[in-house]
Amino acid sequence: MESPISLYRRSLALLTDLYEVTMAQGYWKSGRADLTTSFYMSFRLNPFGGGFSIACGLSYVIDLLKNFHFTDEDIHYLAGLRGNNNAPLFEPAFLDYLRNLELTCDVDAIPEGTVVFPQAPMVRVTGPIIQCQLLETPILNMINFQTLIATKAARINIAAKGDPVLEFGLRRAQGVDGALAASRAAYIGGCVGTSNVLAGMLFGIPVKGTHAHSWVMCFDSELEAFETYAKAMPNNCVFLVDTYDSIEGVRRAITAGLNLRKRGYEMTGIRLDSGDLAYLSIEARKMLNEAGFPKAVIVASNDLDEHIIASLKEQGAAIDVWGVGTKLATAFDQPAMGGVYKLAAQREPGGQWRHRVKLSEQAIKISNPGLLQVRRFENESGYIADAIYDEITGIADECTIVDPMDLTRRKNLPPDARHTDLLVPVLRNGKVVHTVPPLDTIREFAKAELSKFHAGIKRFVNPHQYPVGLEQDLWELRKELILHARGL
Repeated sequence: MESPISLYRRSLALLTDLYEVTMAQGYWKSGRADLTTSFYMSFRLNPFGGGFSIACGLSYVIDLLKNFHFTDEDIHYLAGLRGNNNAPLFEPAFLDYLRNLELTCDVDAIPEGTVVFPQAPMVRVTGPIIQCQLLETPILNMINFQTLIATKAARINIAAKGDPVLEFGLRRAQGVDGALAASRAAYIGGCVGTSNVLAGMLFGIPVKGTHAHSWVMCFDSELEAFETYAKAMPNNCVFLVDTYDSIEGVRRAITAGLNLRKRGYEMTGIRLDSGDLAYLSIEARKMLNEAGFPKAVIVASNDLDEHIIASLKEQGAAIDVWGVGTKLATAFDQPAMGGVYKLAAQREPGGQWRHRVKLSEQAIKISNPGLLQVRRFENESGYIADAIYDEITGIADECTIVDPMDLTRRKNLPPDARHTDLLVPVLRNGKVVHTVPPLDTIREFAKAELSKFHAGIKRFVNPHQYPVGLEQDLWELRKELILHARGL
């Protein structure tokens, strides 16, 4: 499948914040461009007050890495930028350096569809500091948004309890790229299709849709609208019944469906887009069954999210398919994921790794040092804990993890527990070594991953906190670095 990145330009080297480029010139001019460093991306809190997140967006990052270079057009633009004295912001020799820059760094990342948690690294970039710095902003942009939407979609699908969920958010998504990324991430999160035709072409996502209220309104009667649509599209008939009166609309849809059946076709179903969806769907189900359409589905839309769907389920709504738009594609109740990208270690040529930690008055904003990796442990019941460890110092077979936010919250992990390291090689010496699985495979992987976790993390209210912590030696090292930096 083609990447939507190509809709813009082959290289997205300028998809960055200006300070990444100004720092790059600073590293170059001070002779530190090739200082070996390790950065990691993580997030601080699960979105939506939830108990988990779904990693997403790595495919976009890989496309970025494959094509990363500064074009002549990029260099020409940068050459025209001016500082506060109206002199060129960037030196010609530095721009020549960028023109010839080729990635030589290593990137490791958690595969898409993996269930992830706060504090744990999702992406690790190791190599010359100038390269690590230039990759910061686009990695955050691509991983943050798609992880947010995939997580929202997973929550909505949990609420739907196995019913199909369709993503209908194109018209209210944040622009072209936001809409495409949202469609892809929503599919990974569990949706079965999208209304976005371009996303369907680019990613192979099933596309769904029939007609809008405007179709009904342009005819003299609702029945005429349904009959005309049935003649034009006999194999795609889900009639939107709430333009005037939903119950009457169901009756007219049944009439159109009976006439359609006489011609050898079958009505797929009806859609409700307003009103009391619980009551209307129950009444519509009775009417459809009595008229001989027990297989006709009832599709519901109208500003749905996981909370509304859960409520409708509790009310016994007879809804078969959920069309979720605005609140999914825009992550309506939390518009951004709080992913961050921090320097964790550095090494002078021929020297040893030196750990780095960022301090803050807020404990949640203190970073973790080292070449970070995440090890997930499991037993016969499923996943039991994640250990964040430093590859420089390693991890023992029998280890204890410590919650970085609460030193009293610890967990001993048995030495015989099965485990997997989550960060896998993506880039080695600037070359992509990771093959992105087909989208359907990622989607099924995400579903299987969620099934291995305790149901408590999937609650919408007061979810269970899955154990994630620093391996004890790393926790002690971090504590020492913090105390030293504070002169204690």
